[in-house]
Amino acid sequence: MRLLIVNLLMGVMWVAVSGSATVHNLFLGFCLSLIIVWLLREQVNGTNYLVRMMRSFSLFGLFMVELAKSAWKVTVLVLSPKLHVEPGIFAYPLKVTSDIEITLLANLITLTPGTLSVDVSEDRKTLYVHALDCSDPEGARRDIADGFERKILEVFQ
Repeated sequence: MRLLIVNLLMGVMWVAVSGSATVHNLFLGFCLSLIIVWLLREQVNGTNYLVRMMRSFSLFGLFMVELAKSAWKVTVLVLSPKLHVEPGIFAYPLKVTSDIEITLLANLITLTPGTLSVDVSEDRKTLYVHALDCSDPEGARRDIADGFERKILEVFQ
């Protein structure tokens, strides 16, 4: 996380030094500072920084795809003549352990249409999720495990 902050600060410094505060110039500064941080990674004990950044972008990409898919499903469901929904709450066993991982997973689930994170158990091993269509809770658990949770574990571990 330290290296991300350094990377962002160097990107902002690039914009300040160059005198051009455009999105393209900020992106260029971020890319140049990413290269510098990668070259100096051993001096700052961050050998996997570039890999972690790529995994973060992969998680963001997955979220965008899941957002579009679930928005489409909810739209079709709502606009269909007969509303066939089986709302319900299911328990999802967590593999993520830290507070940031659990929070990120819960927020990603909540931000996708049709699902809502309701609560986390006291022992932080179960996440309760409300789904607009809970006809296949096992499939929903599998989708979360193979999607968001797997990507979150890749980013943070």
